[in-house]
Amino acid sequence: MVKTVLEIDGMACGMCEAHINDAIRQNFCVKKVTSSRKKGETVILSENALEEERLRDLIAKTGYTLQKISSAPCVEKAR
Repeated sequence: MVKTVLEIDGMACGMCEAHINDAIRQNFCVKKVTSSRKKGETVILSENALEEERLRDLIAKTGYTLQKISSAPCVEKAR
């Protein structure tokens, strides 16, 4: 499992968060994606690392500004 954190500038409301989340779900195979306008970030959990260039292009097309991408392995919590 890989946790990818995107620092995104320009999200102002819940619809902005949903717009980012929907775009990511439609273009990448992800387990979970959540965005926070207050934190200015989107957190993505996926089985494999995501292509950074594709992420940059996708966020640019949505009209928001991607400041930074960081990825790290993570362990999925047992339920």
